[in-house]
Amino acid sequence: MEVKFRKATFDDVEKIITLCNECFNEQTSLEYAKKVYKETENDKNQIYLVGLVDDKIIAHTKITIIPTIYEKMNTYSILNHVCVKPDYRRGHIATKMLEECEKISKEQGCVAIELWSNNFRQPAHACYKNFGFEVNDAKFFSKEIR
Repeated sequence: MEVKFRKATFDDVEKIITLCNECFNEQTSLEYAKKVYKETENDKNQIYLVGLVDDKIIAHTKITIIPTIYEKMNTYSILNHVCVKPDYRRGHIATKMLEECEKISKEQGCVAIELWSNNFRQPAHACYKNFGFEVNDAKFFSKEIR
């Protein structure tokens, strides 16, 4: 199956949100997603990537490029919301998308890629490990500040 990847446009936001809501059981509103996309669409460090089969969005991830002043960390990228429409899984689309993310990250001068994934996504974790990602010794901490 041939999949093509490209940076998302504003016109893709509704399909991205529908896909992410399906894959992650999220309830992100289209209004919120469009607002945030518009606010960040010209930020070269915020990249929404979509994968298409027959001009239909079937895969998505968000790449955030993080330049730092620290030599060891240098510039790195973080991937989140890595998802493939359930009907298209097991066709190596996620691997192809990770390859595209790695290419984009290298083009942006990144020395590493990090990935966030929920603990319950065990099949996705197997894909990430097969691609060469390793589980860090770090913990991911979060605090709501609403």
